[in-house]
Amino acid sequence: MILLLDVGNTQIFCGVFDQAQLVTQFRYASTARESSDEIGVFVRGALRENGVAPEGIDLIGISSVVPELNYSLRACCQKYFNLEPMVMRPGLKTGLKIAYKDPKEVGSDRIADAMGAVKLFPDRNLIVVDFGTATTVCAITKERAFLGGNIMPGVRLAMETLEAKTAKLPSVEIKPSRTAIGKTTIESIQSGLYWSNVGMVRELVTRITDEAFQDEAPLVIATGGFSSLFHRENLFDHVVSDLIFTGLIEALRLNGYLD
Repeated sequence: MILLLDVGNTQIFCGVFDQAQLVTQFRYASTARESSDEIGVFVRGALRENGVAPEGIDLIGISSVVPELNYSLRACCQKYFNLEPMVMRPGLKTGLKIAYKDPKEVGSDRIADAMGAVKLFPDRNLIVVDFGTATTVCAITKERAFLGGNIMPGVRLAMETLEAKTAKLPSVEIKPSRTAIGKTTIESIQSGLYWSNVGMVRELVTRITDEAFQDEAPLVIATGGFSSLFHRENLFDHVVSDLIFTGLIEALRLNGYLD
């Protein structure tokens, strides 16, 4: 069994695979202050609750964008699973040509997303939109060159910033909006969050296509917690909610952890 951890700024997304088959997944609300014991106790308990024996975990792969948690994550794997995890980091084999000015700056989540997209949709130009704490847009050529992309505040982060930085605006449920004109403060926030993201994605996909993919249009792939929110707007060719897990499994294979 393979345990994969997608460590973001607000939660850890965990997936268990038997080879390439997803067995179960669960999430853990996290901060940068979690200890190895807190993470380990939760993960072992969640595995048991989902019918997976912790002793059956043979491999662990981690993508983390929270450097402060990396020591605790590694110690958790060593103490609670007696395993040394594969952590996405510069120097690992990715199968990608990183065209960033400084390849070490690219977040491990963006690399894993790109690897997953290339694995699922080979020989195609790709744009990957990941709706997490931050929303990221990444461009990958059919020759597997990671060109770069965009990083913006995520949907929930934008909503929480409005609530925290204004005197009278409330927290709202994040959901699709039918109209562009809100008739209440809550509707106005919901409409603004929804349609601003729709417009942002459309504009960036258009501009990236014009800049990089004039010869052959890209496939647009959505992933992340809020990707299904926009399904009716025809923004994407495919929605793959666990794309990063596909990328982590590919990283395990490329780096000799899997046959």
